[in-house]
Amino acid sequence: MQGNALIHRFPSMRILYGIENRCPKPDSPPHEMKPVRFSSSQYALSKPLTNYTFKGMPPPDPFAPQLDLTFAEPRSTRRIWPVRELVAQVRELIEQEYGDVWVEGEISNYRPAPSGHVYFTLKDADAQLPIVLFRRQAMLLRFRPEDGLHVLVRGRVSVYEQRGQMQLVAETMEPVGAGSLQLAFEQLKQRLKAEGLFDAARKRPLPAFPRTVGIVTSPAGAVIRDFLSIVARRHSGLSVLVVPVSVQGDQAPAEIESALACLNATGPNAPPLVDVIVLARGGGSLEDLAAFNSERVARAIAASRLPVVSAIGHETDFTIADFAADLRAPTPSAAAELITEAQHKIAEHLANQSHRLERATRFQLLQARQRLTRLPISRAESRVSTLLHRQAQRLDDFAFRLESALIAQLRHRQDRVADLAATVLRHDPRQALADARERLQALRTRIDRSLERTLRRAAVRIGAVDARLHSLSPLAVLDRGYALVLSADGALIRSTTQLSPGDQLTTRLADGSFSSRVESKTKDTKS
Repeated sequence: MQGNALIHRFPSMRILYGIENRCPKPDSPPHEMKPVRFSSSQYALSKPLTNYTFKGMPPPDPFAPQLDLTFAEPRSTRRIWPVRELVAQVRELIEQEYGDVWVEGEISNYRPAPSGHVYFTLKDADAQLPIVLFRRQAMLLRFRPEDGLHVLVRGRVSVYEQRGQMQLVAETMEPVGAGSLQLAFEQLKQRLKAEGLFDAARKRPLPAFPRTVGIVTSPAGAVIRDFLSIVARRHSGLSVLVVPVSVQGDQAPAEIESALACLNATGPNAPPLVDVIVLARGGGSLEDLAAFNSERVARAIAASRLPVVSAIGHETDFTIADFAADLRAPTPSAAAELITEAQHKIAEHLANQSHRLERATRFQLLQARQRLTRLPISRAESRVSTLLHRQAQRLDDFAFRLESALIAQLRHRQDRVADLAATVLRHDPRQALADARERLQALRTRIDRSLERTLRRAAVRIGAVDARLHSLSPLAVLDRGYALVLSADGALIRSTTQLSPGDQLTTRLADGSFSSRVESKTKDTKS
């Protein structure tokens, strides 16, 4: 039956068993076959049921309202994608499917950006893929990528939406064949060698008789114990300054660089803390020795003003620090022997000479004893007494000379103290302050006197100028009986040609003014 057919295809819909006997019989007249859509708000499915054909079922289903089921005609629609939305959808699908992949190929078109990001193309014989390595991941690389290098890249496939271009966002990268550490070692070695950091001309000799040795190493482990043991055995007077650092891990290069700078730091007139620096570490793999293959450590060694001895690993281990150092020791123990070599040779020579002197002294004593046995006792006593008197006289002479030297030294010290005391008194702040106050008072007195003289001269000059101004003032002329005649608009009347009968005039006198009108004018014939 039709209900059974639907159940077989969608077994989760057990509700349809209840309407199985209500479907039309097979002998019922067939209806037109149309594709219908099955949808329900009560029984939700993950996908709509589309394009299923039911035979013998009439279009209007009387039971559909009871089951809250609706059958609607499918509508043909097409979706129009904006470019950005389509590219974003494709990017999401690609990132979900290829979120972590390894890709092998050859680097080409390597382009590091000023921002620190790295762009290049990974290619093989048949295809190529753009790669982007962001700055944080690029800083973690142990080697320097370059064109033509065969590498293995891990990352996620994505799409750069601005260009619609597929690319691989790399997380890590390692060379194929030689390890990344070995490749980084060779690249850095060649680059620093080209800069001249490994030249023999810049190597400095070690001091023959160092007084203090600075050792940069881990404070725990056999390296420092072996080093101190050998130094104590071969040169007990040598001082050792230990600067503890990490010799393994990401923080090790920075700590080693800081330790080397600390040992090289000195005051303006102060001597350096040590005479020679030893950079020491026990053996290990290439990964364990990575800190001593870093560029920071190599440049710190090259910048050191003090000779540096590298004693890293075993005799077969070579690091960048070995090439940059002034001397390479096969092991830390060998470094201790090299530093104390001159002192040890002198100590051995002194020991041999002491042994020879002891044998010669014994021989001389033996001969003297033999001669003494052949002399009479009285004569021997006389000679011994004479020798004792001579030694006593020499002892007194030494005592007098020592006393004179002590007195002279004491006087010299007293004179020196007196000179220093006089110097201190001359530079006493209180005396300097008193002198400054006296100079300030003298300057203040000079300023007051100068200001008083300046004011007097200014008063005299102002009085003279005032007298001249008063003598030239028009008002002073008016005091002598003269008057100023002004026109109605305030212009000064200088000639009768400026006047006409009927003009209003203002006459200014010394004590006031009055108005008048021109009735007539007469021109002076003399003028």
